[in-house]
Amino acid sequence: NFYIHMFASLYLIRFLKKNGHEVKIICADQDKKNIEGYYVVSNMSFGKLLNSYVDKIGVTIAKANINIIEEAIINTDIIHIMLPFSLGMSTIKLASNKKIPVTAGFHMMAQSLTTYLKLDTPFVNTAVYKYIYKNFYSKVTAIHYPTLFVRNIFENEVKKRTNGYIISNGVDESIKKIEIDKPLEFKDKIIILSIGRYSKEKGHSTLIKAIKHSKYENKIQLILAGQGLKIKEYKKLSKNMTNLPIYNFFPRTQLLNIINYCDIYVHPANVELEGIACLEAITCGKLTIVSDSKFAATKDFAIDNKCIFKHNNYKNLSAKIDYFIENPIEKEKYEKLYLDSSSKYNQNECMNKMVEMFETTIKNNK
Repeated sequence: NFYIHMFASLYLIRFLKKNGHEVKIICADQDKKNIEGYYVVSNMSFGKLLNSYVDKIGVTIAKANINIIEEAIINTDIIHIMLPFSLGMSTIKLASNKKIPVTAGFHMMAQSLTTYLKLDTPFVNTAVYKYIYKNFYSKVTAIHYPTLFVRNIFENEVKKRTNGYIISNGVDESIKKIEIDKPLEFKDKIIILSIGRYSKEKGHSTLIKAIKHSKYENKIQLILAGQGLKIKEYKKLSKNMTNLPIYNFFPRTQLLNIINYCDIYVHPANVELEGIACLEAITCGKLTIVSDSKFAATKDFAIDNKCIFKHNNYKNLSAKIDYFIENPIEKEKYEKLYLDSSSKYNQNECMNKMVEMFETTIKNNK
């Protein structure tokens, strides 16, 4: 067994514990204080105004605490860091002094940060990538990329080849196709589902406009499962629709039911590192339509071009939706193709590959 300290994926934590490994987690989740295995640091403070904004978008940024980090990494065989921020950078320095190998996940595209700060330009994005490479990723032994797509973007930006492992985060075995009837209030509706944070880069405004433009607008019920800053903007944009969209953050079990009884799943994101929600819809055998954005990995999941629309182009998305509404036999064929393609995202297999990455790194370090 090996010990691993994580800032990390709950799925990976559960998998490691289930297989007999000891896992220690450093995080800023204050509700984890006094729970065995958790080492809780304080949240980073950005001033009253910025703190309020950070809270609204649901982000927790940890403040480095050297004493807590040192306590956590005692008797640790390997450290895996999720984000290239202050806590991670400080941990790398301490790990280097103690000769503990470090791996890191690449889980944040530059656009995910610069979009919020209204600085989304090629120059600024490249500067972000170069900064996190120089100060963080160049100092770790191996990097976990959830997709080849995001590895290529990062390596092209920094002009460096990294010791990268391409491993999907995978889909939990509880997510699967089940036969379930639509609720009575939706019985005669065409249900279109999209899952994700209400933010600019997720592209939900394009989806709302596409449905408003559809020939079948009066029959479509849109469900946007999520939460976020754009909620008021979306409600204003959709106020004249025949069937007002449902905006809600759903419990996991309820969301699985919605995925299974929806008719079409749309993932309109312009920026997407992997898109687990999209993979979950595919695993349930849903007809899935995605954006062609060069910054979204989800386009690689599409069966073919009939399931890909031009990003930010609501008329093109509307045409794709209408096509599958009008061709139910072809839609059924595509649903089977999507279901068949989902086997490669089995989470247990993906987590075993993560363990192999850790074991290889430990072995090479010795």
